[in-house]
Amino acid sequence: MVESAGPAIRWNTVAVVPVVAIAICMLALLASSAESGTQVSPPPDPDAEARAITQMVTAAEVANWARDHRDPQAMIVAARMLGEIRTRRQDGDDAFLTPSALLQEAEAMAGSDAALLEQIGRLRSPDKGVRASPFGRGPIVVVRRLRARETYGFTVEARRHEVLRVAAIGDGDTNIDLALKGADGVVVCADGSRDHYPVCTLASPEGGPIRIEVVNRGRVWSRVQILTN
Repeated sequence: MVESAGPAIRWNTVAVVPVVAIAICMLALLASSAESGTQVSPPPDPDAEARAITQMVTAAEVANWARDHRDPQAMIVAARMLGEIRTRRQDGDDAFLTPSALLQEAEAMAGSDAALLEQIGRLRSPDKGVRASPFGRGPIVVVRRLRARETYGFTVEARRHEVLRVAAIGDGDTNIDLALKGADGVVVCADGSRDHYPVCTLASPEGGPIRIEVVNRGRVWSRVQILTN
């Protein structure tokens, strides 16, 4: 959805189990469209863009798993998942959850493993960029720095009966919450799980303004990558 006004945010998270298994399955489904050569990107598709947000959140969780287990292969999978998705950047800081950033982490974990370093090098090749995305134009990305306990919000115009999905991915230092509010101020979706990648989904909104509010619950500042279709 398109941002229409600005300030205060908070969200709902998607629980992802066996994250590496899910990641590999998703990559298998996307491989044919990603490697089929030069294609013309399809027009924007709100449902497809909503699925792209889910994949980006899954990639963030796979990356966290890779860090916890010092697993460079898992980090490479997360980078490949992100590499499938084209995004539309709004104003704000540069995105920090990117394929290149995750490949850099994978390289540090790989050490002197020649096979892994070669794989990372191939993925960094210029011709490995997003040439055609299965998600249409891709979700909108807004990056903000939130102080401790700060709430950031903005309003979007939800399209009637079209899925609206919003996610907030923090940099891992603090707990991030997310909430969506209708024009009357009533919370229509909230994710207050104690993690840093909440997700909220409205499957069939009535349309009209929706207030997105993201809250940094921690005691230190955090970068937050906000995604919406």
